[in-house]
Amino acid sequence: METVQPAGCGKSDRARSSAEDDLALAARIRRRDLKAFESLYRSYQPRLARFLMNILRRPQLVEEVLDDTLMVLWDRPDSFSGRSKLSTWLFSIAWRKAMKALRKQDDPIEDFCEEARISGDRSPEQSAGDERARQALLDALASLSPEQRAVVDLTYFHEIGYREIAQIMDCPVDTVKTRMFHARRHLRRELAGEFSDWV
Repeated sequence: METVQPAGCGKSDRARSSAEDDLALAARIRRRDLKAFESLYRSYQPRLARFLMNILRRPQLVEEVLDDTLMVLWDRPDSFSGRSKLSTWLFSIAWRKAMKALRKQDDPIEDFCEEARISGDRSPEQSAGDERARQALLDALASLSPEQRAVVDLTYFHEIGYREIAQIMDCPVDTVKTRMFHARRHLRRELAGEFSDWV
């Protein structure tokens, strides 16, 4: 099974171009260009939704927090100063709003994995193996703290480096590294055996 590599192995021209496109969209949004906002919404909705789902694990809450996050840009476009990438700024808003939403929630967590289960296009044996592996990884990730889950998610699924993650989570870079260290150690223990090469 292929091992996922963490971010930080060099930035591509595409990433730079994307950051420049984001800045251009943000400038248009400051001028109240609704089409620019819709374009940015479509671009960030999948990434932010995945990030928030891994933290919140409640689809309805994810939708609410996602909308609240992106509406900050529309309602207060000048609050983005341009000192960081727009993506870093948006993820940091999403992170703060997710933590606030988690503090308000006391009800049990839904089984969000149900929607992500693999369909029957593969053989029953392959599907069962895939499902077992997927469930093992989801269970292991679910057992992490929200802070550790966020670091793992941002690193492996969004390819964001530790320095940016520190900006997003408003903490020192060393704290991000420590969270990742403990998250990996925990995941290795949880995925001991055939799945341990994932981490």
